[in-house]
Amino acid sequence: MVNLKNKFNSLESHFLSLAFEQAQINLGSTKKNPSVGCIVEKNGAVISSGCTSINGRPHAEYNALKKLKNAKNANLYVTLEPCSHYGVTPPCTNLIIKKKIKKVIYSTNDLDFRSKKRSKKILQKKKIIVKNSLLNKRGKDFYESYILQHSSKLPLIDAKIALSKDYLTKNLKKKWITGIESQKRSHLLRSMYDCILSTSKSINDDNSILDCRIDGLQKKSPDLVIIDRFLKLKKNLKIFSKLKGRKVTIITCSKNKKKISFFKNKGITIFIFKSLNQKSDFILLFKKLKNFYSRILIEAGLTIFNFFIENRFINSLYVFKTDKSLKKNGYNYSSNKIIKKLKLKSRFQVYLEGDKLYKVKLKNV
Repeated sequence: MVNLKNKFNSLESHFLSLAFEQAQINLGSTKKNPSVGCIVEKNGAVISSGCTSINGRPHAEYNALKKLKNAKNANLYVTLEPCSHYGVTPPCTNLIIKKKIKKVIYSTNDLDFRSKKRSKKILQKKKIIVKNSLLNKRGKDFYESYILQHSSKLPLIDAKIALSKDYLTKNLKKKWITGIESQKRSHLLRSMYDCILSTSKSINDDNSILDCRIDGLQKKSPDLVIIDRFLKLKKNLKIFSKLKGRKVTIITCSKNKKKISFFKNKGITIFIFKSLNQKSDFILLFKKLKNFYSRILIEAGLTIFNFFIENRFINSLYVFKTDKSLKKNGYNYSSNKIIKKLKLKSRFQVYLEGDKLYKVKLKNV
């Protein structure tokens, strides 16, 4: 058995960083499977790469290794411990052994009990060098939703909001508060989630589609879940004519048969809840959504933002804030006191041509 201590060099860190860039490609589009990135390197050069396919299969290791006729004595860098169990597809460890890989370096242990810490032993028995926990913090941050999937009753729930300099969320003169670069970044952010949650009020007001309108990312537009307690969604909204394969689900308390029939005829799924007022109601909702989604992004108005923040549902909040005040040209439907308490100046992350993007980590349930 090859037992090498986990001492890493800068070259190994570099190639594993490239693997994380591969993993980023389909983040939010791999269903319940985690998005994994893989780099195959030989003699200091990348000879192949791969990421988890859309919908979760095939895995990154398979996609990287299938391209190679000869991978003997190459090194494999992967963001998550390779799987070692039979499921829909054979174990990735089998292919790694078959391809005669010399060394495997991965960041994070798999949390699936069928593979957790088993792969290392299987590979070492075949005299393959295995090193793990490189870029461990990056791995834990990247796989936050996967960790929650195995440790929490709820999925990863993040939120996005746009603000003027004077903390207003609605512009009376324009549809948008922030500039074009913020809008592009917002669409990129959406592509990293498998579900967007909004409200009927937000969608009725803006007639928004909440998709990804960036070249190359259109197919990564997340499914849409709409909270509509009394089925007040307008019938002529864009979302009904521009679904493009996206699944839309309405969460309601209404039992209006005529309206329910209308939405179902549009291909929309209806979930009926007795109540959608208390924290316990939304715990039940998110538990149900966890059966379908692992990464949820909330895009809605201040009223529901305040509710979710106060009740500690949100993991991270993305704030797009312009340097311009709206004054009399802007307004809020609800109080902005909670948003003002976030102390954004100490959390500056990205500058976007007159706007700033902040990522605020919040305590969750």
